[in-house]
Amino acid sequence: MSVAGLKKQFYKASQLVSEKVGGAEGTKLDDDFKEMEKKVDLTSKAVTEVLARTTEYLQPNPASRAKLTMLNTVSKIRGQVKNPGYPQSEGLLGESMIRYGKELGDESNFGDALLDAGESMKRLAEVKDSLDIEVKQNFIDPLQNLCDKDLKEIQHHLKKLEGRRLDFDYKKKRQGKIPDEELRQALEKFEESKEVAETSMHNLLETDIEQVSQLSALVEAQLVYHKQAVQILDELADKLKRRVMEASSRPRREYKPKPRESYEFGESDQSNGGFSCNPTPKVSDDE
Repeated sequence: MSVAGLKKQFYKASQLVSEKVGGAEGTKLDDDFKEMEKKVDLTSKAVTEVLARTTEYLQPNPASRAKLTMLNTVSKIRGQVKNPGYPQSEGLLGESMIRYGKELGDESNFGDALLDAGESMKRLAEVKDSLDIEVKQNFIDPLQNLCDKDLKEIQHHLKKLEGRRLDFDYKKKRQGKIPDEELRQALEKFEESKEVAETSMHNLLETDIEQVSQLSALVEAQLVYHKQAVQILDELADKLKRRVMEASSRPRREYKPKPRESYEFGESDQSNGGFSCNPTPKVSDDE
């Protein structure tokens, strides 16, 4: 850093200390500017909070949520919806139902019903994949870009404005001790930064219709998802109702126990593998 740069940093630090500790007053920004700055700050907080909550809404599971933040939406360019790279809970449920439905077999009413339900759950997982990709591409990504670019740029301009304001106020208090040209340049830079910051904030607030459009895209994606989910579940409910009616109209098979085998409990010469309990014959004294 040059000597002039070091001097400027010293001026700003000295002015900041005198304001924070000594109670000195700096140049006040007009009310319109401060109101605009307040609205931009609220917009920034709203976007950050909504982004986090939207991701939680799509994927309550933290592990899957981490994968969602890295979702690549290039596959959506040609209108092809691909798996986002993590399993949906509906899909896992469907796989479990299908596995046990097959094991129970065709003769089981419950097994057949599990197969129907499992296929429907897998279809729900597919439309949930589509929802995740659609929301990320048309809602999360644009808002994230707003945070990373526009809002970040405004924060840069405001920070630069504050630095130039401190530099100008330091020199203004020492008017007569520093060259007039140096004070004039400090004032020009301060006013220039104020205008740049003001313009960037104005442009953001005046184009907030873009955020309304992105919010509309979120709601539209949810609407499509729920319509598809209702259709899938309606079809499944009809299938299960028919199975209940068919099973109820079918005569029940009565349980007929097999005849019991008869056992004889008489004496048997066969040993059970243990030691013989027959008494040892006595030897006669005449032998």
